[in-house]
Amino acid sequence: MTQNGWFQIGLYFLIVVLITKPIGVFMSRVFSGEKTLLDPLLRPIEKLIYRVTGIDDKYEMRWTEYAIAMLLFSAASMTLLYLIERTQKWLPFNPQKLSNLEPGLAFGTAASFTTNTNWQAYSGETTMSYLTQMAGLAYHNFASASVGIVLAIVVIRGIARRETDKLGNFWVDTTRCLLWILLPVCLVGSLILVSQGVVQNLKPYTLVELIQPYSAQVAGPDGRTTTQTITQQVIAQGPVASQEVIKEFGTNGGGFFNANSAHPFENPTPVSNFFEMVLILAIPSGLTYTLGRMTGSQRHGWAVWAAMAFLFLAGVTTAYWAEARGNPLFAGVNQNSTAFQSGGNTEGKEVRFGTANSVLFATVTTDASCGAVNGMHDSYTPLGEWSRSSTSC
Repeated sequence: MTQNGWFQIGLYFLIVVLITKPIGVFMSRVFSGEKTLLDPLLRPIEKLIYRVTGIDDKYEMRWTEYAIAMLLFSAASMTLLYLIERTQKWLPFNPQKLSNLEPGLAFGTAASFTTNTNWQAYSGETTMSYLTQMAGLAYHNFASASVGIVLAIVVIRGIARRETDKLGNFWVDTTRCLLWILLPVCLVGSLILVSQGVVQNLKPYTLVELIQPYSAQVAGPDGRTTTQTITQQVIAQGPVASQEVIKEFGTNGGGFFNANSAHPFENPTPVSNFFEMVLILAIPSGLTYTLGRMTGSQRHGWAVWAAMAFLFLAGVTTAYWAEARGNPLFAGVNQNSTAFQSGGNTEGKEVRFGTANSVLFATVTTDASCGAVNGMHDSYTPLGEWSRSSTSC
């Protein structure tokens, strides 16, 4: 453990504290229909959407209507993603000519992204076309995040409105969540990530010649292994920044690349790493203030926030101590018999982030139930992994 490590953890916590109230107030105003700074730009778009789709923005639903609307929306979205995955071979924006996904993988992925689980049983850069990533997965990152947020708002309304069966309009809430909250932040956030070096293009993968070719054992289609000399490397790229920002802000976690936020094209610098961590907890933290504001009991909101903060601090403190201390199986190996590992347990951690920021990212993403990672969690010490995962909110 280092002073710099504790400073970065403390700085992150301070920033989360500072953004909680502004985000909470803004979300409260958005879902209460109050005026915001974005209204002159977004109100005309909102009204046009209602006019085209036939939505009555004055009509409020009972909980059964709200639930049915949510399920229909999710079912339609899931079906769309499944069809895109099953036909991506013949669709545009597939410069690598990737084949269609087999039914089981397509269904599991569609169900996962629809429910904001974002479980991945595939390597994104070798499985999903650009269209599937953009119109399929990135769309679901927005859709599933908005559904989760508006359902939280419905629960808050249920607490606040004690003598009514009207809980709002699913279509209105979802539209306002997308237009006022998710899209503006993700537009600005994607530009910030691009400034740090996150890739955003539609180019075919780049083939480069290796400076030092090497030999490797390669298994053929027939199962036989042959020795081949590898002289080239394929460098994957694509529309990464636009998916990366909603992956974090919507607490989705589905990575463009197999290595997720440990990949340098998704998360290249300490600045991008810190920014992505702030995005992950921005909405969960802000919602606690929204709870207090909409129910008229701000102490209630801060009490929920304090409970979440306690679990977060307990998890990150214990995990950092365990990972900086190292693996106990290495005790006595060095001349200093009290040291477990020189420099702590660095296996599975990105050297550009270090132990503190790896542990912090792991705790943040777990507490928010987000699947994003910037290191390999199976390489953590038993105590570090337990403390990270056991404090999940």
